[in-house]
Amino acid sequence: MTQAFSGKTALVTGAASGIGRAVAEHLATHDAARLILIDRDAAALDTLSLDCSTDRVAGDVSDEALWDRIDLTGLDLAVVNAGVAGASPIATHGYAEWRRILGINLDGAFLTLRASLRAIHDGGAIVTIASASGIKPEPGVAAYGASKAALIHLTKVAAKEAAARRIRVNAIAPAGVETPVWDAVPMFADRAQAVGRDAAFAELASMATPLGRYAKPEEIAEQVAFLLSDAAALITGSVLVADGGYTL
Repeated sequence: MTQAFSGKTALVTGAASGIGRAVAEHLATHDAARLILIDRDAAALDTLSLDCSTDRVAGDVSDEALWDRIDLTGLDLAVVNAGVAGASPIATHGYAEWRRILGINLDGAFLTLRASLRAIHDGGAIVTIASASGIKPEPGVAAYGASKAALIHLTKVAAKEAAARRIRVNAIAPAGVETPVWDAVPMFADRAQAVGRDAAFAELASMATPLGRYAKPEEIAEQVAFLLSDAAALITGSVLVADGGYTL
């Protein structure tokens, strides 16, 4: 049976690890013809073994010049995933760190969306990876939460602008996902060193998530694939909250 992504060309940013890597592997497994993968970590990108044509681009999505050298010809799908985390109270938050987080998570998302909307075929689909932190405020995540809240709104604006071309643009807002982005959070890094990563994830999930666990990257990848597929043909400008009940 023909898979949903047979013959499709897809862009995935932040593709070297976590959700981006899981999305790339899912699309390749489900018959995508060509993947354009972007990440700052060239070595990690090279470790991806995918059964389809693959363009690997090492670079920073917030660098406008990067997009001048990426061939998006024939683009059908895009996943705006590249992001970084950080944690600090507003009163002690360094401005350079604020700009670092907003630069990747919002400026980079804008540049990715702009390039994708310029290149994508009519009838294409785009998914942005937001966060439950952009919906539910918590202490210490001002920059990250603000960047993801802005990304949700940017996604909705893009959906309205692209609707005339039948291009769908949606967001997913996970809460906890077991990805390397947590290693940049001092509280998690300290706990993982003390008890191990699996136990640290389990402790966090039991405290914060009604369903009692965090998502695997592969689970979020399946949800991304749904929103990219024809099964979601009438869904645009929506935010799929995949948080195990965290925002309740």
